[in-house]
Amino acid sequence: MIIAGNWKMNMTRDAARSLVTALSDDRANAAGDSQMVVFPPAVLIDTVCAAASGLAASGLAVGGQDCHAMDSGAHTGDIAAPMLAEAGCQWVLVGHSERRADHGESSAMVADKARAAIRAGLKVMICVGETLDEREAGRANEVVGAQVLDSLPEGLTADQFAIAYEPVWAIGTGKVASPDDVDDMHNHIRAVLTGRDASYDRIDILYGGSVKPDNAEALLGLDNVGGALVGGASLKADDFIAIARAAG
Repeated sequence: MIIAGNWKMNMTRDAARSLVTALSDDRANAAGDSQMVVFPPAVLIDTVCAAASGLAASGLAVGGQDCHAMDSGAHTGDIAAPMLAEAGCQWVLVGHSERRADHGESSAMVADKARAAIRAGLKVMICVGETLDEREAGRANEVVGAQVLDSLPEGLTADQFAIAYEPVWAIGTGKVASPDDVDDMHNHIRAVLTGRDASYDRIDILYGGSVKPDNAEALLGLDNVGGALVGGASLKADDFIAIARAAG
């Protein structure tokens, strides 16, 4: 079970240190075996890694919110996967709907970024999800299944990646997919994954989209939900800790 926090374009250095300290204190006393990952903005990665490594029982992994498909080069404003690894990251997020929409990233581009992450020794969290129009047109399974297959490079082993399902219409809107909807989609994603490789039956499939303390237990209790990718609630220590505790 993975509980991941995507900080997006938020946080200051002082706030990041305070949050990491609070999360570390909770992890030191946590009874369950869930893993906690935070994805800070790039300029805060060193701060978060330093804070986490300075706490003996932090239990935190750190990831980048994106990486370039190339390892170096003339790509102004981009960050290479080896840079993230050198900064102390263990994970990188690729294919988030905000990247797909705001930066025109296709699933083929996402797959290239995933390959770069794996080359750098990072684990990759691949995001997929349908829009409201696609869901209402009855195409949710088709769209998400294609995103999974097209964003996932061939040859990855089960310990190198996770999938995060985030229905686009539920991100930051306060709308949450019903447990039945989440269960159906996660079962579909599992079938798509194992159709590619039988060993993918143990891949963590996270749910994201307005995950909060009051709905976390119901969502994380579903059979094929292997964690949560949390947005706004991951910026508040009490909320993020409550979600992590719901994971057991």
